[in-house]
Amino acid sequence: MTRAETGGAHATKTRVPRIAVAGMWSRLIHGLRFDGSAVSAAVLQSVIRAGGEPFTLFAESSLPAAERLRGFDALLLPGGFDIDPKRYGEDPLATTKTADMAAQDQFEAELLNAAVAMGLPVLAICRGFQLVNVEHGGTLLQDLPADSLHRSGIHPVQIDAESRLAQAIGYTELPVSSYHHQAIARVGVGLRVVARAPDGIIEALEPSDSGIPLLAVQWHPEDSAAENPQQLAIFRWLITAALEHVA
Repeated sequence: MTRAETGGAHATKTRVPRIAVAGMWSRLIHGLRFDGSAVSAAVLQSVIRAGGEPFTLFAESSLPAAERLRGFDALLLPGGFDIDPKRYGEDPLATTKTADMAAQDQFEAELLNAAVAMGLPVLAICRGFQLVNVEHGGTLLQDLPADSLHRSGIHPVQIDAESRLAQAIGYTELPVSSYHHQAIARVGVGLRVVARAPDGIIEALEPSDSGIPLLAVQWHPEDSAAENPQQLAIFRWLITAALEHVA
C-alpha cells in the first residue's frame, strides 16, 4: 500500500467527537495548598466509554464562549454547586451553596448559549440541568425537604415515550441515582418536561423545538454508566448527535 493509500485508509476511520466539558475552580482540592480545578472523573470516563474525547474548559478565559467552542463537536454541563438564586430573581437561602468562584455561573451560561446558537449538541446533568432551566427564564426550589428521596439514593423516573430521552435509552421507566437538594419550580420558556419522579419532581427537560439538540437530566447517569447500558446511552446520545452535527 502506498503512502497516499495509507493516508486515505486512515481518513476513513470513524471520527472521535471532541466534547467540551465545563469544569469548576475549587478551593477544596485534596493535596493542594491553593485553589484547584475540579471535574467529575465519572463524567469524563462516561464520555470516553460512549466514544468521545473530553476536554475540560474553565472560567475566566479572555476568549468569548463561541471562540472557545470552535473545534468542539458538543458541550457537556455536569453537576456541581447551586446556581446563584439572583439569576432567577431570588435571594439565597441559608442552605443554598453557590460555586466557590463567582464567575462560574456566567461562564457556563455563556457556553450553553453559544453552543445552542452554534447548533452544538448539549447534554446537561444536575446543576447543568438546572442552569438550562434558569437560562430559559425558569426558577428553582432552593431546598427540598430533609427526607426527600432526591437527596441521596436511587428512585424511578417515568419518561415521555415520545421524548428524545426515551428514544435514546429505549425505556420509559428507569431507576436513577440522585443527590440534589434543589429542583425545578417554574419551567423555562421553550422547554418541555419529559420525565418526572414519583413525587412529581421534574427529572428531564428537552427543547420544545425538536431541532435543537439539547437533553437535560436532573439525575447522575455517570454514577452507573460503566455497568448500566441505559445510563451510558445518555452519553451515547451526545456522541451520536455530535457526529451528526459534524456530518
